[in-house]
Amino acid sequence: MKFAVLTRNPAGYTLKRLREACKQQRHTLKILDTLNFSIHVRENKPALDYDNAPCPPVDVVIPRIGHSITSFGTAVVRQFEQMGVFCMNGSTAITMSRDKLRSLQILSRHDIGLPATAFVRQQSDVLPAIEKVGGTPVIIKLLEGSQGIGVILADNVKIAEAIIETLQSTKQSVLIQRFVAESKGRDIRAFVVGGHVVAAMRRRAQGSEFRSNVHRGGLAEAVSLDADYMRTAVKATQIMGLRVAGVDMLEGKDGPQVMEVNSSPGLEGIEAATGVDIAGEIIRDAAEQARFPEVDLRQRLSVGRGYQVVELPLDARNPLAGRTLAETELRDREVLVLQVERGGLVFPAPKGDQMLLEGDRLLCYGKRAIVEEFLPPPKATRKRAASKTATKTALKATAKSSGQAAKAAKTKKKTAKKSPARSAKKS
Repeated sequence: MKFAVLTRNPAGYTLKRLREACKQQRHTLKILDTLNFSIHVRENKPALDYDNAPCPPVDVVIPRIGHSITSFGTAVVRQFEQMGVFCMNGSTAITMSRDKLRSLQILSRHDIGLPATAFVRQQSDVLPAIEKVGGTPVIIKLLEGSQGIGVILADNVKIAEAIIETLQSTKQSVLIQRFVAESKGRDIRAFVVGGHVVAAMRRRAQGSEFRSNVHRGGLAEAVSLDADYMRTAVKATQIMGLRVAGVDMLEGKDGPQVMEVNSSPGLEGIEAATGVDIAGEIIRDAAEQARFPEVDLRQRLSVGRGYQVVELPLDARNPLAGRTLAETELRDREVLVLQVERGGLVFPAPKGDQMLLEGDRLLCYGKRAIVEEFLPPPKATRKRAASKTATKTALKATAKSSGQAAKAAKTKKKTAKKSPARSAKKS
């Protein structure tokens, strides 16, 4: 197969190892400077030029795009995707992973440990944000950065305020993140390829340095991950839509806390620490997947008018819960269930005997009018219904209370009327 690596650093260790792996597995490898491409957008014929000539044909693209050229680099990757070339990491996934806030927002919807994080623009919001993430010390991070650059530890509120104010004055956007004290000076890097953790290392900071990055002098050692850490690394990579990623996790008291999902992880530190041929794993997986280029499902499937890709959450009131897929007769009504997610497990292409349970999430494609029948009511409607129920309950309680009070008053009045007669009889 013909491989191409997009990079501006052809002499680095990672490129050297990828070249060796390609040679060993009998593939060819071209090193292409990302900035030397020209993108040509034409109807039904997307194309790329390289060095003012048509780009040579390739089967697999491995993007190694630096932070400084993310915008243009992902545009080049996107063009390869439109041309039907398999890209080891897709353009959208790279863009999402590069923005620390965006990636954390995406991960926050799922059952994945994350350090409490805040993003503010107003100076008056800084103090409340620090309190909400757990108080000082806090970590202050630039939205984009790598190798520990733009990561600062602030020991107290005054220092945190000064750092944030300085960075914001230079038009830098920053995150405020809880400092995980129990993991101070160390973290885990899990290297994921094709949905599997192929290697993992623990990095330890040296001296007074709190950043454990190898580029900051941190020491690395191989580590065997337990099931929770492996599951977290793989799930975070899949949610971000990456096939190759370095997942950095803090060792929190409640389990793994994902700091970052890196779409262009280097190989030098982790190969040296673990002895694993990660370059070979990447080339092997890419060669297997090259026949299946990335497909934007929403882009393709939403073209049909009246059809929709949608995720259906099943609660106790949903009529689909407690039935097999065949019993729902969704297929007969032109609705396909592409996968069922249950408690972190995914059942792809489910068969008719697949039982649907409360709490499942169904990824469906089909007629919008049919799918809409099984969607939960909008939150505003639910709130209004809950408010209406609460009002009825309050009115009933008030009426009951009023009735009881009236009955008590009536009884008291009767007793008062009878009292003089009883007194006279006694006398």
